[in-house]
Amino acid sequence: MTSDTTTASSTTPAARATTGTTTGSATGSGAAGAGASTITRTVKVTAGEVEANVKRGGDIRVTLSPRTVGCSSGFGGVMDLLPGDHITEHYHPFSEEFLHVVTGELQMTLDGQPVRLTAGDSLLVPIGVRHRLVNTGTVTAHCAFHLSPLAPRPELGHVDTEPAQRPGAADPQVGGTP
Repeated sequence: MTSDTTTASSTTPAARATTGTTTGSATGSGAAGAGASTITRTVKVTAGEVEANVKRGGDIRVTLSPRTVGCSSGFGGVMDLLPGDHITEHYHPFSEEFLHVVTGELQMTLDGQPVRLTAGDSLLVPIGVRHRLVNTGTVTAHCAFHLSPLAPRPELGHVDTEPAQRPGAADPQVGGTP
């Protein structure tokens, strides 16, 4: 079992990551977890600290990424989707997407096949599968997501198959250094 404690004096993930103000300890049992280590980078990010990505619909917040915490195996965050709103169809040529529905009722279409999702459901979107998410319920849907592995470069990780809802909005910034 691992126990992490984090503290930070800065209010933004990028500032915490670059100043190294986040510290903590981890302990465990067994060969892999024996001993203690110090966390030397940001490990906690609050959704309100990162810019919303609204280009393809919804309010998507990439909280854990190479840019925010210096991770190297994937990225993830949270998403809110208003009733009737949708995330435009796209696919990820290098990554699997994991989606967990916290609240709401959704329909994910995977390569044209509808899948109904409700609170407590988790879904795997395999690499290369076109997918589109729609809030079919009457309340805002809240989800957590994760994609891994990372694409070789951030701009290669997402391929739109229908026009963005807000084409002038910025793409999410997941790559690079904190």
